[in-house]
Amino acid sequence: MITIKTTVNASISKVWELWNAPEHITKWSFASPDWHTPYAESDLREGGKFKSTMAAKDGSMSFDFEGEFTLVKPNEALQYVIADGRKVEITFTETPNGVEIIESFDPETQNPEEMQRGGWQAILDNFKNYVENN
Repeated sequence: MITIKTTVNASISKVWELWNAPEHITKWSFASPDWHTPYAESDLREGGKFKSTMAAKDGSMSFDFEGEFTLVKPNEALQYVIADGRKVEITFTETPNGVEIIESFDPETQNPEEMQRGGWQAILDNFKNYVENN
């Protein structure tokens, strides 16, 4: 698995809400400024499905990121399986410096691991910036 992390200077309840609410996911879930997430939905429960559409702002390409939650522990942890079968585990831990988010995911086989790590870390950094500025 590839692991990335950050610490967000906010309350655990705010971090959880902005991480999981579709109206917020559309505002932070992209890796670079020339991409965006125009659509997101989430049935936040074990066995619930989620889906978001990531798209190039110039309309040249898009893809759906979707899967099923396998573990939902409010304010603590999420686990899910992406549609291609890869697993993702996320923990949210309150610390004196804020909420530490640790995200681990199975790599896919088409892109180098460092590229995948960089893309997922960029999305996590966008989340941190979004939370701390809203």
